[in-house]
Formats: sequence, structure tokens, C-alpha cells
Amino acid sequence: MARVMLIGANGQLGSDLSREIQSGPHDLVPLNRTDMDIRDHEHVADLLASLRPHVILNTAAFHKVEACEEDAEQAFAVNCIAVRNLAIAADRIGAYLVHVSTDYVFDGEARVPYPEEATPNPVNVYGVSKAAGEFFVRSLCRRHLIIRTSGLYGIAGSSGKGGNFVQTMLRHGRDKGVVSVVTDQVLSPTYTFDLARTIRRLAETEAQGLYHVTNTGSCSWYEFAKAVFEVSGMQAEVRPIDTAASGSTVRRPAYSVLANRRLEREGYEPLPTWSAALKHYLHAVAGMEPSPVRAGVSNAAT
Repeated sequence: MARVMLIGANGQLGSDLSREIQSGPHDLVPLNRTDMDIRDHEHVADLLASLRPHVILNTAAFHKVEACEEDAEQAFAVNCIAVRNLAIAADRIGAYLVHVSTDYVFDGEARVPYPEEATPNPVNVYGVSKAAGEFFVRSLCRRHLIIRTSGLYGIAGSSGKGGNFVQTMLRHGRDKGVVSVVTDQVLSPTYTFDLARTIRRLAETEAQGLYHVTNTGSCSWYEFAKAVFEVSGMQAEVRPIDTAASGSTVRRPAYSVLANRRLEREGYEPLPTWSAALKHYLHAVAGMEPSPVRAGVSNAAT
């Protein structure tokens, strides 16, 4: 891949991507918010012109759904306008732009997994801003790859959300002994370790266009929380609630499972099941180094 610029290198996905890129013969340029404000178009353009990366991996996003709803201007500044400007600057130097997007570009009305060809119809500000960012990448950068994914959790946690869902469940379970989790939102939770490996493989072959990349299978957040406590061995009660009772005022897709059809068609190895990935993650945070897991198999289960 030659020189690789990684935007958001200290984030949840960015941290795993950093390790993946550094494991190969690549010249990694890791950037975080202090190195580059993605909203500063002039600085971004100057930096790209100076460093001239062959590949740009963009994991930066304003992704806290409630905050996006309250501050739509900021959501669009980061998820849309900054992405537009990045796409222009990348195309100008002939770079290959890899941009990470979300299952929240869909409305959740489907009852079967969304293929890459499905038409986006977001239902909240976050989803609209991310769908708009995708449009600009497709329209303005000739060499591009868009990755849609879902429900991320990883070793680094999520600084924008005060930790990821798994960490939050374990913290509340330990402190309170009981958690209430929604049963009417279904997705494919995805471990950033697995996602980063697949992004690296796609980028190394300079795959073009749009791919859905998630751990396989699906569950509700309630089912995911139950699995967190079962695998971790922590004793905690998980109470089922619906979204209306959760206190959130932001609409979310009820069903946002993504079908990874392009990966399947083009012969890429599928990601492990979400349950196997969760076991691997919880084993890793307990102090063990991540190790490769094949689809449907977890080393942590043995």
C-alpha cells in the first residue's frame, strides 16, 4: 500500500487499523485530532499535498447519535462537509480514499439484511450526515472504497461515547447489578479487530466502491447484553425494554443488519460470527493478545 495516512488513528477502529497496517511493509502516517482537524479544509489539502499518501483511511466521525441530533451543524461539518473536502483533496493527488460509514443510513423498515444495492433512507441526523458523506466520496474521488459497518466495539473503547456498549454493560452490571436494554433494535455488532483486518485486505487489493463489512449473524441489543454477561461470567440481571421506554428521543432503525454480499461474491473470508467475536474480545480485554479467528470459531471458547 506504500504510504498510508490514517485519520482517527487513536480511535476505536483507528487503533486496530494502526496495528494492522504496521504489521505489513507500509509507511503509516497516523493522525489524530491534534494533528489534523478534518474540518479545516485548507490544512487537510496542504497536508495531503505535502505527504502525498497513496492510501487515505478515514475513520473520523461525529457519531454520538443524541449529540448529532442536538447539533446538526457539527454533525454535517464532520460527517459530510469535511468528507467532501477530503474527497476533493484525495482525488487531486490521485490517492485511494477508504471511508468508513454506517448501518444508520437505512430506515430499519426491512426484515432481511440490507445488501449494498439497497437505497439509503436515514431517519436521524447522524444517518443523514453519513449518507451525504458517502455521496460526496462516490461523486468526487475516483479511487475510493466505502465500508459500511455496524455496532462497533474494540479494545480502545470509543472516546466520543465514553466507552463502547460492552464496556458500558460490564460497568453497569458491576456497579448496579441490573441493566435495562432494548429488544426492538436488531443489528450485527462488530469487533473492530475483525473489521480492521478486512479493511486492510480490501485496501491492499484496492477494492473499489461499496462493501458491507460486519461480523456475521444478528441480534438485538438485549441479546447482545445477555451474551456479554454470559461470556464474561458476571452475574447481572438484564431487563428487556422497548425503545419507547428507553428514554431516547432520537429515532433509530429497528433493523439495520447488513448483508456482506460483495465480500461473499468476491471470495473474501467472512468475518466471524458476532458471538465468536464477542468471546474473542472479552478474552483480549482480560489480558490476552488478539489472535486470528475464523468464521464461526472462537479461540477464546476453547
